Amino acid sequence: MRSPRPRLEAEVIRDSILRASGLLSMKQGGPGVYPPQPVGVTEVAYGSPTWTASTGDDRLRRSLYTFRKRTAPFAMYQTFDAPSGEYCTARREASNTPLQALTLLNDPMFMEAYEALGELIAKRGETDAERIDFACERILCRRPTDEERDTLMTLATAERDRSNEAPSRGEASFDANEKNIAAWARVARA
Repeated sequence: MRSPRPRLEAEVIRDSILRASGLLSMKQGGPGVYPPQPVGVTEVAYGSPTWTASTGDDRLRRSLYTFRKRTAPFAMYQTFDAPSGEYCTARREASNTPLQALTLLNDPMFMEAYEALGELIAKRGETDAERIDFACERILCRRPTDEERDTLMTLATAERDRSNEAPSRGEASFDANEKNIAAWARVARA
């Protein structure tokens, strides 16, 4: 039987990406933590509180532990339709906006996760096919179809060639292994 794919909630999206990348901290208990978010988000809130990102494992803790301020909610949660906390919510609204895709592609927290996942993928297996199988099992909890594997192998080859032929400013000083990891990070990002 088939059923509609469930829409992941904002907190689950964040936690699943951090878990797949191996960064999610499973530390339990304690006060709320402050994951990284764009500068200026809390400055419009009542009292102009500061949001100093937590350090170490605290910045990568499960979303359950994220500090909540009603007048300045965590930006990533708002983008993915999390309730503000100002009132009881029986059912969450679901929207599809370009901002959600841009957040997943460009948010510094997610970029860090993609880089960590790229490093895990680059170290796994002997061939690109084995690495792609590992990545799909890690992210999607299933093996890729033949079509998906072919597409991802083409992307991996193109990204590796791009890193070697015309590296970005940040990659110009990378050695071969770092360029390989950067290429796999871009595949993970896709």
